[in-house]
Order: sequence, then C-alpha cells, then structure tokens
Amino acid sequence: MSADVSRPKASDALRSRGPARAPAPGSAGEHADGGAADEAPARRVEIYDTTLRDGSQQEGLSLTVDDKLRVARQLDHLGVAYIEGGWPGANPKDDEFFTRAPHELDLTTATLVAFGSTRRAGIRAEDDEALVRLASSGTQVVCIVAKAWDRHVLDALRTTLDEAVNMAFDSVQFLRAAGLRVFFDLEHFFDGYRADSGFALRVLEAAEAGGAEVLVLCDTNGGTLPDEVARVVADVTADRSAGIGVHFHNDSGCAVASSLAAVRSGAVQVQGCINSYGERAGNADLCAVIANLWLKMGVKTIPEDRLERLTPVAHHVAELVNIPPSPQQPYVGSSVFAHKAGLHASAIARLRDAYEHISPDLVGNGARFVVSELAGRSTLALKAAELGLSLDSAALTRVLETLKHLEHEGYHFEVADGSLELLMRAATGWEQDFFHLESFRVTTDLYTGSEGVREALTTDATVKVHVAGERMVATAEGNGPVHALDAALRKAIGARFPELAGIHLTDFRVRVLDTSKGTAAVTRVLIDSTSAERTWSTIGVSENIIQASWKALEDSIVYGLLYATAGQVPDSNGASR
Repeated sequence: MSADVSRPKASDALRSRGPARAPAPGSAGEHADGGAADEAPARRVEIYDTTLRDGSQQEGLSLTVDDKLRVARQLDHLGVAYIEGGWPGANPKDDEFFTRAPHELDLTTATLVAFGSTRRAGIRAEDDEALVRLASSGTQVVCIVAKAWDRHVLDALRTTLDEAVNMAFDSVQFLRAAGLRVFFDLEHFFDGYRADSGFALRVLEAAEAGGAEVLVLCDTNGGTLPDEVARVVADVTADRSAGIGVHFHNDSGCAVASSLAAVRSGAVQVQGCINSYGERAGNADLCAVIANLWLKMGVKTIPEDRLERLTPVAHHVAELVNIPPSPQQPYVGSSVFAHKAGLHASAIARLRDAYEHISPDLVGNGARFVVSELAGRSTLALKAAELGLSLDSAALTRVLETLKHLEHEGYHFEVADGSLELLMRAATGWEQDFFHLESFRVTTDLYTGSEGVREALTTDATVKVHVAGERMVATAEGNGPVHALDAALRKAIGARFPELAGIHLTDFRVRVLDTSKGTAAVTRVLIDSTSAERTWSTIGVSENIIQASWKALEDSIVYGLLYATAGQVPDSNGASR
C-alpha cells in the first residue's frame, strides 16, 4: 500500500478474505427493567479472554506455562469463544506455551489466538521478524495491535501518520495472505477518536481494507465513560463490513458498563479477563459481562448450559493464579448472595427475589445466610435449615444470645463457618466426643551461637488429651507454635482417627483487635482448612495469641472429623448419620 493512500476502502482489499462477518444488528429489544423482550431476535456476542496476556500484567500475578495451560482449559470449559495465549517471541514462556498448546490443549469451544503488533515503521511486513514469527505461531487466529492516537504515532513511534496507516494495512494483508484470520486492536482508540477522529478512522479502515475480521476499539487508559462509548461505537459501526469489538480497562470503574453500552451500539465481540485481572485497575470483568449480557440483555455469549459454570470457573482460575477471589465480585463472589441483616433474611424467607436480583443458581453460585450480632431469629433459622439442623425456639434464643456475647468479645462468625456450625450444633445438645483437652504446653528455644554462627529457633508442643476415656500425651516439634500444636494433637489422636491424614490447614491469619493496648491486645486468629470434600474456617479470640490459636485449631480439627467420620456423627436428633 503506497503512502499517498489516505483512507483505503474495504472493497479494495477483500479479494483473499473469507466470508465477511455480518454487521451487528441494533440493540435487541428490551423491557424497561432490563430484561430481553420475548419477541426480539437473539443476538450473539463473542467473548474473547485475554487473561493469559493482558491479565498476566497485573501486579503480583505470575503464571508458569503449566498455569497458563490449566487456565486455558478452564476458560474452554466455561465456553468462551477465544483465548488469547500470549505474544509469540516476546519471552521464552510464551514461546513454550505456543509450542505445547497444540499437543496439550484439547479445546472444544474456544479458539486459541496469538497476539502481536503491526510491522515496524520503515520496513516491509515480510521483513518484520516479529510479524513473521506471529504468522508461524500455529494458531488459526491472530490479533495485532496498532496505534490509533496521533499523539502516540508522532511522539512514541516517531513516524508519520501516513506510515502508521500503511503499517496497519500491510500487516493485516500479510497475515491474511498467510491464511490467518485477523483481529485488529486499535490501541487508545477512544482517546485518538476524541483528539483526531479522522486519523483514528484511517487506521481502522486500513485494517478493514487489509482484511481484518474484527476491529477492536480499545480504551487503553480506561477513562472513557459509557455514554461516550455508546456514541463512538454507534458512529464506527455504521456501514462497516468487519465486526466491531471492544476492549476496556477499568481505571474509571466503568469497564463492564462500557462493554454493555458498546454491545447495545452494535459491538459483536467483547474482550476482557476472567475476574477482571489486568494491570492498574484491571480489564473488564468477563464474569459480569457474560452474566449481564445473557441474563439482563438477552444477548448470547457462552453456551447457555454453561452459565452455571461461571462461579466455579472464576474461583478455580483464582486458585490457579494464586490470588484470593473477591467476595464482593458481582455474580460469582462468595458474599454477593449472602444475607446478614435480620430484616433481609426475614424477607428472603418469604420472597427469594426481595434482595436477590437473579437466582444465584443460574451462575453456579448460592445464597448464604451469614450469622453475626446483627442476626435475628429468621437468619438463625435459615442458617440452621441450610446446615440441616433442627433448632427449636429455645435453642435459637440460646444461640442468638451466645452469638452476640462472643462477637462482643471479638469473634466474627461470618468468616468462620466451621466454628459457627459447631456453636449451633452445641445448641441442639450435641457435644463433640472426639477428644477432650487436659492441657497443652508450648516451648520456644532460641539458641544464639558464637560469632559467625547462625541463630537456631526450635518450638516444641506437648498436648494432653482424653480419647474415649484414655489419656493421651504427645510431644512434637514445629516451625512455630501453631504448627507444633497441630503436630502434637495429630500425634496424640491420629491412631484413633486416621481420617486426620486427609485434613489440612491451609491458612493462618492473626488480627490485633485493640492496637492501643500494644502486645497486651486481644487477638483474633482465623484458620482455613480443607479436606477432599470441603473447605472451612474456624476462629479463636484471646489476649493470649497461643490460646486464640488453640481455639481455632481445636475447632478446625473437630469440624474436619465431624464430616470425615460421617457414620459416627450424630445428627441434631441424636441419630447417627
């Protein structure tokens, strides 16, 4: 393409292109409350996940190649249309991923995409090493990025606007000639359109003329608001043979809203990340995008029968990337269908949608009734029913009074489901009979050697317990007081309860409740535990951190044994289950 061609037409360069994507229809008819009208034709929007590239730029997020392969399998299990695997040639990790992916990924729904950029200024596309490497990445679809803001072209690339247009056309045409489907990311498009719409459109139309299948408008700075997005996308989609996609960052907190506004204006592809991963404030959260489009706007995204996988996949990916999921994350967070205040719980008991905008089952989540000092009898009754416990009026009163007293001391049962269940079981008359503590002792020795010799720290714990009338004494070492206590208790009762081998402590957290008292302050200890079937949290509170730790540890072991020895555990009516 010669430099004097300012605004190429798509019809001039579609000779080698496959079937054109149909222009997106207008927004599907909707009711005033946001629900899709029954008579409106269903639209479909492609979901393009870029967690493995853009998402991995989040601070603190680092994926191995094995991690990337596992995340890709989960995204395919969810049913997204495209998975952007990374940038071939950018680093050894991405090179290894694209080498292994064809043999180790059996994608059934998603198509793998390789990412790259246009050719460099001043050289031919076929001579650009990165572009040639992208063409041989082994994927059927590639996505390349180009500058759409004149300021970036002039100041960052330090080339002419005409050359930037040529770079777009030449690169897409080169990749199309190699038999690849091409998506085209227009970086900083909304800022560029605001500053010089003529140039931004020239780049877009050059990519379209070169044969790009989808033109992706990127809000790279994340500062564009949804009303402007709707207007710009509507302007750009007019008379366009290629589909329009969008890619939003969340710096203004509008990435999801902007994605929905873009779809209303005709966008046919939404890029983003599962769980909103990404640098700075992250990318558009695809969990919310998918759910909102399907359930609120009647727009098809992933297969309908996979909507219920949304929550488990979001949590599974969070585990793979080693970032705790946000409990307040829309649709998939553990707290978004949790009801704490007694008034809410009372209403939910009568009318499920009083405080739930959708049925949580639709996205694989579930309602929870969180018990705290704010709880009323309705909340407790619902929680008891959730646990399969039968609490009469007197028992509910006892639990409520005990709960309020303990939370005044510093307990926080809404984050300690294991301890809460034990408390409620006790109100039915149940007593744990796995073991009973007589005493424990913890000793920490610090050995300071002579000059040049490193310090040595050892911790020993001795636990004396009674099991079925037999006194057990055991001593064990650990890398700290809690580890030593856990090891000693397991040593003491492990022969009687081999199920302990499948119960593991996964996290230990301490919070000082009254910092004004310094080292004499009350401390709250939370312990997370897991088995093959479930996870749970337990709590302990005391002015002595070792005592608080023991309380949380004891509850953790008792709760684990409660379910691990299911045949020996009495239910709320005293029968074994």
